[in-house]
Parts: sequence; structure tokens; C-alpha cells
Amino acid sequence: LAVRDLCNQFLTSKRHLLDTREIVERTFRDYHAACANIVAGFGKTRLVTDLAANDFEQLRKTLSETRGPVALGNEVGRIRSVFKYAYDQGLIDKPVRYGQGFKKPSAKTLRIARAANGKRMFEADELNTVINESEGSLKAFILLGINCAFGQSDISSLPLSAAKKAIETSWLDYPRPKTGIERRCPLWSETKDALAEVVEKRRKPKDEADAGLAFVTKYGGRWVKPTGDDAIAKEFTKLLKDLELKRPRVGFYALRHTFETIAGGSMDQVSVNFVMGHVDSSMAGVYREHIHDDRLRAVVDVVHQWLFHQERRGE
Repeated sequence: LAVRDLCNQFLTSKRHLLDTREIVERTFRDYHAACANIVAGFGKTRLVTDLAANDFEQLRKTLSETRGPVALGNEVGRIRSVFKYAYDQGLIDKPVRYGQGFKKPSAKTLRIARAANGKRMFEADELNTVINESEGSLKAFILLGINCAFGQSDISSLPLSAAKKAIETSWLDYPRPKTGIERRCPLWSETKDALAEVVEKRRKPKDEADAGLAFVTKYGGRWVKPTGDDAIAKEFTKLLKDLELKRPRVGFYALRHTFETIAGGSMDQVSVNFVMGHVDSSMAGVYREHIHDDRLRAVVDVVHQWLFHQERRGE
């Protein structure tokens, strides 16, 4: 079994899962990139059974030169899954030996790196500035990010039907695309108004396949393309730079970090997780069939109070 053949078979298998919507496009892209790193590191004609611990150690060293600890750990995990697939499918007779040098960074290393990088969130005054200086689609996206903890893929994939219903009811019901987990979020008046404005001025999608999306760019395309091109992140980063608020690792996704951090002040982590779209694999999560709307409203009210009414807290 050559490295090229293993990667082709692995990606074909993952493509089937993508076609049946058991994984999302981003996950498939990550697997594709992992296979590209395997081929680049070992050579496409290298026999899988010929790979030794020192080969994997050298590959990890190469990967670490362009990745931080978290990204490195994720890539090591994906590469391991490719070779596990080979053994599980009977393509090789015994598991691959990675040696001691092809492991994910330790928890200590991750903690140190996180501390060195600083907090991955916004302060209220920063976020107020960002919101006040934004307009149109970007403003709606930012408000969805801090009100409902939406990431770029969540926003780009939001159905037009869900957006219109949210404008009518002030409640956004939308399973998270990444996990399929049910999610329900009460909209602030600011978020609702911004969303309504964007939907009203929505352009006709260029591709018929995007007809059901709530948001399209001024060119009629997706904001986050299947290729990974993320126009939301680009527009947001540009705004941060213009406002001199850009910091390492603090981009659009930091809105989710901010929401999680501030919403925790509600003392209702179950409801915070529900708005975030996090998987609850606990026994309580198995039995829980419903979360009362008042609890969800209380969670987003804590974030709203923190963001827009700081002066009241100081009185």
C-alpha cells in the first residue's frame, strides 16, 4: 500500500460521508489537507509499511514550524486517523508505529501557549466600537456572533426561512451545521433589526444552490465558500485593523469565546451550552427534552447587559 493510494481511499470514504451530510465541508477540507501533508512529508510512492517512528517524528517537526500547539495537535490527530483507517480497513496487517515523537502537545504546553497568547475575547468597550463602526451585513453578523454565539459557518449556512421566522418571532431556531445539535436563541432588538435590514436588501444568489441561504455577498455568492474562502473573517479582520483593535488570535470566532465567557455569569451553564450548540453527552443531557425559554432569555440578557449597559452595573 503506497501513501498515495491510502490517501485516495481515505478521502473517497470521507467524500461518501460528506455526500450523506454525516460530516461538513470544513471537516472534509481538513482531512484533505492532512493527506496533502502526509504526501508532502513521506512521498506519494512511499510504502505505508516502510514508515518508521523517525519518519513521523520528522513530519511532526515540520508541521510544528508553521503551527501553534492547538493546530499541531489537531493535525496530528487527523494524520493518525488516516493510518488507523488503513488498519481498520485491512489495507495493512498491523497498526502503524508512530513512536514517542508523534504525539499531540501536552496539556501543560497548551496552557502555557494559551497564557502567552492572551485572552481570546473582546472587552465590552471594544465590541461597542466595532458594532458602532460596522454596517449592513457585517453588523448583522457581529450581532449574531455575540447575541447567539454564531461562527462564520453558522452564519453563511443560515437558511432564509429560519431568518425570516426569527424576524417575526424574535427567536432563532437553527441546528448548528458542525454538529447538528439543536439550538435556540432569543434575539436582541438590535440583532433583529440588523437581520431584518439585511434580509430586506438581500441580493439574488448567483448560484441556484444558494437560493435558500439568508445571506449572500454583493456578488451573489456564499460568504464562506466550500473551498474555505471566508469573506466574513476577512471583512471583520479588516474592520479590526482599521479600528486598531486587531490582536493575535482575536478574530470573528472570538465572539463565541466572548459569549461563552460572559454568559457564564448567568449561572446556568446548561442553557449557555444550548445556545452555543455544544454537545451534552451527560446522563442529564440524555434525559433532558426541553429548556424553558425564560432560561435562554436570561442567558442572552446577561450578555446584553454587559455589552450595552455597563454604566448601570457601576452605579
